[in-house]
Amino acid sequence: MKRETFLRNVIVLAVPVALQSMLQASFGVVDQVMIGQLGAVEVAAVGLAGKFTGIFQVVVSAVGAVTGIMISQYMGQKNAAETRRSMTFNLRVCFLLAALFMVAGIAVPERIMSLYIGDRATVETAGRYLSIVSGTFLPAAGVTILSTYLRCREKASLPLYAGIASAAVNTALNWILIFGRLGAPALGVTGAALATLLSQLVYFIMILGMYAKYHERAENAAAGPFDWKQYLSMLLPLLVSEFMWVLGENVYAGIYGHLGTDACAAMTLTNPVQSLAIGALCGLSQAAAILIGKRLGDGDRENAYREAKKLLFYGLASALPLSVVILCISPWYVRIFNVEAGIRELTVQILTAYAAVMPFKVLNMIIGSGILRSGGKTTYVMVIDLMGTWLFGVPLGLLAAFVFGWPIPMVYFTLSLEECIRLAVSLVVFERRGWMNRLKA
Repeated sequence: MKRETFLRNVIVLAVPVALQSMLQASFGVVDQVMIGQLGAVEVAAVGLAGKFTGIFQVVVSAVGAVTGIMISQYMGQKNAAETRRSMTFNLRVCFLLAALFMVAGIAVPERIMSLYIGDRATVETAGRYLSIVSGTFLPAAGVTILSTYLRCREKASLPLYAGIASAAVNTALNWILIFGRLGAPALGVTGAALATLLSQLVYFIMILGMYAKYHERAENAAAGPFDWKQYLSMLLPLLVSEFMWVLGENVYAGIYGHLGTDACAAMTLTNPVQSLAIGALCGLSQAAAILIGKRLGDGDRENAYREAKKLLFYGLASALPLSVVILCISPWYVRIFNVEAGIRELTVQILTAYAAVMPFKVLNMIIGSGILRSGGKTTYVMVIDLMGTWLFGVPLGLLAAFVFGWPIPMVYFTLSLEECIRLAVSLVVFERRGWMNRLKA
């Protein structure tokens, strides 16, 4: 593939994904500002509830990642029947997982939230928010799989349009329901949860309609029995990897929570900026998974390797200037929140630490979530993630917070050093090319 053609394909896939993530994150900034007007307890509560929903999101995203691997490889093999079976099977798996998380979030929300923080007022507020937001898990599962299919079909702009509509609905409903506009009652955090639920339903309905219109119809069913061994060899390592990674993130949240409500609120205020920054470049990861997967499905290993190196270069060239932008805007960003000066100062310091490690995060996202997974040998990714989070990140965070007693900006920077270790190991695996694999039909 010529350089110009490859770059054009990257742009076609990456830009809509990046725009969608950035738009949703920018609407998230607006949501955060609205919730920020309610006080530090509400800000911390919503942030902590997001940690549990994050567990669901990464577990379902693991199934979505396997879906992308299978669909892109079978499209590379021009096998429409296996493509269709891959999509429908993974959709059922996602719905089952979503139902389990939804039951837990509705049945024992306060018990779950008490694992993160001891403050009773924050636990009650977070539990009330979580019990409603758990209703989004089923539609979110559908969105994950159907969006993956559309992107593999190179219809990446369609999930973007649905995401814009959903984010707009969420923001409008937040304004109405949090503050009681247009005659509605002022529901505060409960209103924010209801807005999230309704907007996610809109998202799913739109994606479902797009899938019905654009999905590829296979004339015949898949020829052989479903290859459970191949499927589980991809899914189980990713589930372990994603679950243990997000469990590590929740340990980090617990560390921040036990450093105090101010520290927890400051971390929560950094979330929109982090989401915007990663969202701006996450399309490269999606493009890597699809384009490299199709190359491997077609048996073209040499071009798969060369194009993967190009994607890593694109990621580094984009991440470095973005870090500089974050450093420049952080003092102005914190002024939009109605919180104490101490929380604002902590937020700026955390964002400075984040800017320093963001290039490593971006490269890990591209190589781990895109390139190394594209061949289906996800055990590599699992081992790298487990080592980074549990051998380095969690121990460093616990030492920094509870042994050395450092403030939260230093704690965050110290535990984030695991990104450097993870990238070094990932590059060694990448160069050895053992990740290159063609799925069996």
